[in-house]
Amino acid sequence: MTDLTELGVAAIRDGVAKGDFTAVEVAEAFNANVAAAQKALNAFIVATPEKALEAAKATDAKRAKGEPLGKMGGVPIGMKDLFATKGVQTTAASHILEGFTPEYESTVSQKLWDAGAGMLGKLNLDQFAMGSSNETSYFGNVISPWRRNDGGNAALAPGGSSGGSSAAVSARLAPAATGTDTGGSIRQPAAFTGISGIKPTYGRCSRWGIVAFASSLDQAGPMARDVRDCAIMLEAMAGFDPKDSTSLDMPVPAWEAGLSGDLTGKKVGIPREYRMDGMDADVAASWDAGIAWLKDAGAEIVDVSLPHTKYALPAYYIIAPAEASSNLARYDGVRYGLRDLPDGAGLQDMYAATRAAGFGAEVKRRILIGTYVLSAGFYDAYYTQAQKVRTLIAQDFKNAFTLCDLILAPTAPTAAFGLGEKSDDPLSMYLNDVFAVPASLAGLPAMSVPAGLNREGLPLGLQIVGKPFDEQGVLNAGLAIESRAQFSAKPEKWW
Repeated sequence: MTDLTELGVAAIRDGVAKGDFTAVEVAEAFNANVAAAQKALNAFIVATPEKALEAAKATDAKRAKGEPLGKMGGVPIGMKDLFATKGVQTTAASHILEGFTPEYESTVSQKLWDAGAGMLGKLNLDQFAMGSSNETSYFGNVISPWRRNDGGNAALAPGGSSGGSSAAVSARLAPAATGTDTGGSIRQPAAFTGISGIKPTYGRCSRWGIVAFASSLDQAGPMARDVRDCAIMLEAMAGFDPKDSTSLDMPVPAWEAGLSGDLTGKKVGIPREYRMDGMDADVAASWDAGIAWLKDAGAEIVDVSLPHTKYALPAYYIIAPAEASSNLARYDGVRYGLRDLPDGAGLQDMYAATRAAGFGAEVKRRILIGTYVLSAGFYDAYYTQAQKVRTLIAQDFKNAFTLCDLILAPTAPTAAFGLGEKSDDPLSMYLNDVFAVPASLAGLPAMSVPAGLNREGLPLGLQIVGKPFDEQGVLNAGLAIESRAQFSAKPEKWW
């Protein structure tokens, strides 16, 4: 029998529906992989094998009765621990929320359960989704399943903030996982671990029940082995939600049915500002290969300009921390989560002690930056200016899309780096997001697909950015790259 953990979403869904194997057999196989890898990879904060089995039994019972199984029928998935899950601890990887068990389910996770998916567990991440390497989690670093081919066994970053999601999918602990993307947190980890991931248009997936980082940027999306699996899962996750005031009131397209790798008549823009001095040679080569693949798929390649690109990262690291400082003010030790109450302390002392103990260093750094740029003397100088820059960046994309249908760029400036290599240098860490942040600021759909391996044997990703609401175009270009890149590498098992 096929090793069921080598199958992706489409293969599991179709195999269960046909009766080639049961949903319970699938859940048991993945539960075993999760348990065996936890000590080495630390991808999960909480494993929920019983939830995976419960959903699988329900799917098998439906099949026995001849009832429809749903878009994700029989597929067990990992849930990033930023999504509220009823009765299961939800921490955002922070000590301040340790032990918090929601009495409600996030809209996205509920949609996935309604579609027939089951939950293997809650996945580790950078604390409050703040980070690019999964080194800021209170529950310890996630270790990438990949290793360099130089014979060394240095632990590598799985990317962030959705590092638990990327490591779990890449290591075959889950066929797919949810991620969230604020400034690249689906795309960069997908690139680092050789999987696919799409950030849909802002508002396509409900933010209700997701622990907030930066509300005008946060967007949920799927991470999976290939483009088709992402399309299937995104269909299940997306849709209007009256509980989220930023939710798009639009029908969900049939993205899987619309998949086509034929890009005849499409124009793909190559932004000249992304060709940076000193660019990693392997990343540049993979980008050139991607251009050739899209040409082969029938696309016309055009040169485009995004002139305000160099201001995107500075603007992002003003806007996102500003929103974070506002969103994280709710963690005060009064209503839920951690409470640190020193003897004889007053209310202000309790606030200070709780936040000092509960928030990690990176979260504190961003809260301080955000509070600073929102303060009376600096609001106009920093925050207002950053919002104006954001408008200019969105306008750059709008102008570029008069010349092209899609934009192709690298996902990240390098392949995965070693844990600890950048953690002492926040600016170097923030530069990881240089190619991902512009699409986030503009709220555009963007996807990373694996393009090949670098000279160290580590995956590299290519990013496709589309017009608002054109997830189909992004997925189709991803499929065109995927079918030509023929990426089949997976990490050699050492865990």
